[in-house]
Amino acid sequence: MLSRVADNLFWMGRYLERSEHLSRYINVNYFSSLDAPNELSQSRQFVFQSMLALVSDYTRQSDKDIVESEVLYDLCLNKEKVYSIYNNVSNARKNASGVRDIISTELYESINSFYHRITNYSKENLVNYDLYSFTTEVINTTGVLREKIQGSLINNDVYAVIMLGVYIERAYQISNIITCKYVDAQVAKTSHGNAVDTSYEWSTLLKSVQSYDMMRSYYRKTPSELNTLEFLILNPDCPRSITNSLIEINKHIKTLNSCAEKNPESAEFYIGKTLSEYQYKTIDDIEKNIGEAVNNISDSLNIIQEKLNTEFFNY
Repeated sequence: MLSRVADNLFWMGRYLERSEHLSRYINVNYFSSLDAPNELSQSRQFVFQSMLALVSDYTRQSDKDIVESEVLYDLCLNKEKVYSIYNNVSNARKNASGVRDIISTELYESINSFYHRITNYSKENLVNYDLYSFTTEVINTTGVLREKIQGSLINNDVYAVIMLGVYIERAYQISNIITCKYVDAQVAKTSHGNAVDTSYEWSTLLKSVQSYDMMRSYYRKTPSELNTLEFLILNPDCPRSITNSLIEINKHIKTLNSCAEKNPESAEFYIGKTLSEYQYKTIDDIEKNIGEAVNNISDSLNIIQEKLNTEFFNY
């Protein structure tokens, strides 16, 4: 496979996964704030600051007024914002167009149709009354597209490269969302004196990554700081956890790397080493310094991305 082709497949998967997570984060945080248990969590300013922090280097400022219509437009449809859902879907389509001859016709046509539906959304409708419909459509469509990837492609190197992109992006997004909601919980404590470990923001975090019902079923407890982080970082059976993503990344990299000899500098070796670390990590290790633990996840993913670029995508 040409490096250019691999790069297109990889980023097609990443942009689709990124679109879903951003849409779900907007949907859950915006509408959950309507019946949040405290005044701060109900604040539009607080919610929008969290959204902007997820997609950019936004610095939270309590005295800076945020215009709701502008933020929603920037996050969803603004072509000038690289992080917008529109640009993520558009970039997924561009990458799919570059490999149209090796992915299924059904998959390409679905991505193309998705792009045109996003393009035709009205800004006025979105910011006034259509946010729920828009974000729900993106969430549902990206789920359908993931099923088409899994159901219409042979499980060969093409499929492996796409799924590498999907799971690396998923791990990135989970890590970023954990960071944002951890900061939200800290801010809520400062403003209202609520305990961080039982903050409402942990429930919102789980809903933002489609894991609330799974976590409640697994622990049969109210979400708290430690059981939420344990579930989303360390649980190998949670399909949205960091460890589960690493398991999938490790599985798909083995499809691409047929060399029996281990190379300590290779992406496969580093991925396996990182997976082993998280398989034997405990919540006590994370509890010591949550911020550092989440930063370490991002650092490891960055190294994996650099190694994949060197071995497969540089052209």
